[in-house]
Amino acid sequence: MFQTGVLIVFYGLLAQTMAQFGGLPVPLDQALPLTVNPALPLTPTGLAGSLTNALSNGLLSGGLLGILENLPLLDILKPGGGTSGGLLGGLLGKVTSVIPGLNIIDIKVTDPQLLELGLVQSPDGHRLYVTIPLGINLQVNTPLVGASLLRLTVKLNITAEILAVRDKQERIHLVLGDCTHSPGSLHISLLDGLGPLPIQGLLDSLTGILNKVLPELVQGKVCPLVNEVLSGLDVTLAHDIANMLIHGLQFVIKV
Repeated sequence: MFQTGVLIVFYGLLAQTMAQFGGLPVPLDQALPLTVNPALPLTPTGLAGSLTNALSNGLLSGGLLGILENLPLLDILKPGGGTSGGLLGGLLGKVTSVIPGLNIIDIKVTDPQLLELGLVQSPDGHRLYVTIPLGINLQVNTPLVGASLLRLTVKLNITAEILAVRDKQERIHLVLGDCTHSPGSLHISLLDGLGPLPIQGLLDSLTGILNKVLPELVQGKVCPLVNEVLSGLDVTLAHDIANMLIHGLQFVIKV
């Protein structure tokens, strides 16, 4: 009898324990409260990565590569082209004069690339500077040889300034400040060219032309897209970044 009583007490305690931990139904007023973990906000360092990813994806989905591929370089090089009167209009003649009888009929942009974005924050914490590294190849064609005469690789950085402002309703939002090509960031190098021709002279002439026209041309095409992408950022991400900037809080890790 003593052992039977012990078993009855044991199973009674076991049933009560199972009921408390969900093994058996329990009355509503006895249910244990559920612990809900809310979504954690992005860490400051996470904000920087999220911003560069959003900008990069926005530029690509907004047609950046197509913009680069369709740069009107040939139109600018043609006699009378460009916006500076005779300055740019006569540049094509300088190129063709290197090789008598040579007429360049096409300059084609190939392999446009958006490389990894860079991000730095101003010392006072109120501004961001996004470096947008771009790459293209230029293929110069001529009927003289019936094929590509030159292939050049071109690298150029665009730098966009991002800052936070308050409107009249005291709402904080991000705006694009200065957007320009980074001085000294244009690099042009020869991929290949036809050996028998005086390639170096032609390369020097083309490089001089591109140094004059390419940075502002790319800037004029890319910066409006940057502004468009910035305006379309995720609302929560834009708000969090704007809040950090307006208070001068550092969230970009210096490397």
